[in-house]
Amino acid sequence: MAAALESLMSDYRMAIVPVTQFQQNCTLLWHVESKRCLIVDPGGEVGRILDVVVQQELQVETILLTHGHLDHAGGAEATRGTINEDYAKRGWDLVPILGPDERDAFLLRGIEAQCRQIGLEGMRNVVPDRYLTEGETIDTIGLSFEVLHCPGHTPGHVVFVEKQARIALVGDVLFRGSVGRTDFPYGDQAAMIHAIKTKLLPLGDDIRFMCGHGPASSFGVERQSNPFLQG
Repeated sequence: MAAALESLMSDYRMAIVPVTQFQQNCTLLWHVESKRCLIVDPGGEVGRILDVVVQQELQVETILLTHGHLDHAGGAEATRGTINEDYAKRGWDLVPILGPDERDAFLLRGIEAQCRQIGLEGMRNVVPDRYLTEGETIDTIGLSFEVLHCPGHTPGHVVFVEKQARIALVGDVLFRGSVGRTDFPYGDQAAMIHAIKTKLLPLGDDIRFMCGHGPASSFGVERQSNPFLQG
């Protein structure tokens, strides 16, 4: 499936690239004039992600991970390595991987082993340049993303919120009409619903979010109609 391009405010654009057999939404955001780019959750099929970078003539500045599942992080090491090999030759700043919270380190270390168990190839373990914690702000591509720890799907899942742009990158915490899976040994549905209700929904009904799978939505739509958030 080709990347879906759309406008994001007047001076930013966004591309959603569904990757891997899980159709995980790798999100690219960039400033139209400067071409400074952010990549969120490069889970696999790195060539397809980098095709957008080349086609749009982007300069990647940061890679963010929402959590440690293989379909979100399995292509991060290759994405960083390929980009940084080129940038080192050009004398440009190298691109870091930031996030998730350190409580997902065990998942990032286990990507290759899990892939062998389910017969997948081409995904690699990840060591981020830095783990993130609740309350941090990531300043990149001219935007400021607040880091919120929203556990339950995984212990170290984080969400990135840009309050001025009124957008959020929520990974697998919240979907249109649904919420993230918690049927893992480390899952906690009560914790995830609590995080959604106390950390995300109070930010405002108008905030639009991009999720790890499926179409985008807004906090307002989900507050009113998502069956997992009623009562």
